[in-house]
Amino acid sequence: MASENLGVKRIMLAAKYSWQGFRVAYRKEEAFRQETWLAVFAIPLGLYLGQSGMERGMLVGSILLILIVELLNTGIENVVDRVGLDPHKLSGRAKDMGSAAVFLSIVMAAVIWAIILWPQLFAR
Repeated sequence: MASENLGVKRIMLAAKYSWQGFRVAYRKEEAFRQETWLAVFAIPLGLYLGQSGMERGMLVGSILLILIVELLNTGIENVVDRVGLDPHKLSGRAKDMGSAAVFLSIVMAAVIWAIILWPQLFAR
């Protein structure tokens, strides 16, 4: 029977590959770098400003979702570019839809932050 990556070894390898993905995205993708720095500041702020566990979770989760969607968008773009650099309408659509997903995740985060923080900022 072939050696399989099970248990702790599988988890360690998955963590290694995930870290490699973060590193390459940060090095190669300007948008991911910008969103990472947004997260560095917004996550602690969300933990501080949220008045309940639910609010803190929504504030932090909405920022993490931006990073997740950006990573998926980058993956789509890399696969499309790997298949071919010749312009094709389906390649363009795939990239545009990935970009739209990132945009919607940013809009969603902004809406969540506004809904949660509006009463705190303007209740006085």
